[in-house]
Amino acid sequence: MELFQYPYMQRALIGALVIGLAAPALGIYLVQRRLALIGDGVGHVALTGVGAGLLLNRSPVLVAVIAATIGAIAIEIVRARGRTSGDLALALLFYGGIAGGVLLVGLSDATSANLNAYLFGSLTTISPADLTTIAVLGAAILVTMIALRPALFAVSHDEEYARVSGLPVRTLNLLIAVATAVTVTIAMRAVGVLLISALMVVPVATAQQVTRGFRSTMAAAMALGLFAAGSGVWVAATADTAPGASVVLVAIASFLVVAVAGGVWRVVRRRTTPTAAPAPEPHEVVLS
Repeated sequence: MELFQYPYMQRALIGALVIGLAAPALGIYLVQRRLALIGDGVGHVALTGVGAGLLLNRSPVLVAVIAATIGAIAIEIVRARGRTSGDLALALLFYGGIAGGVLLVGLSDATSANLNAYLFGSLTTISPADLTTIAVLGAAILVTMIALRPALFAVSHDEEYARVSGLPVRTLNLLIAVATAVTVTIAMRAVGVLLISALMVVPVATAQQVTRGFRSTMAAAMALGLFAAGSGVWVAATADTAPGASVVLVAIASFLVVAVAGGVWRVVRRRTTPTAAPAPEPHEVVLS
């Protein structure tokens, strides 16, 4: 725990906690919409923005926000118009985004270390300005996802019902797309573009095993995201491992523990619950 006396470790912990809280708050809507992998697609497009920023000597994070937002809106437009499946749109972003990012980074003067910092995260290099950006944007995502929960849930669960109810479906869909782009971008420094989708989805999948209602699932997912972020940073500090990978592995370990515990509980419950005795057969009545 002595490492957390240093300012850079304090910034790393605070940044991870903010992202660990905001990512599942958004991820629950993506899981509901069956777009659990959209974070990966948008992350690859953000990588193209990073490469463009490095090539043009501009802020990689700012250019990545713009690129990721355009990519997320493109996914939503393609999905809404139904010209191709959502899976195909994500696949195109996967391949095009990663190829464009590698190409642009190769054309710039950046080293492989610069690229790895965005691919896999670099929590310990977060500056005070980076932390301010993460905190402000993370808080905005969190407040938006909670304040608009009824409308966003309706759109994610059944678009036709939401449209009949008079909700601005297109605007809400675009809001989720932009929120995904922003979340992916601010999480680049924490867990990297290749791992951010896991932090959006895994806490939600874990919470769904022990909760029933949408509100309780959202609250549990956010709590699990906080736990994974804090524990992952602690593991990274004590074991000298990559912070981003440690956070994701803690989240996956939590999922496995809950899954195994839930399976054992169900088996024990079936064995201890007495089975209903069969109804007695009616006696024959002999009429004389």
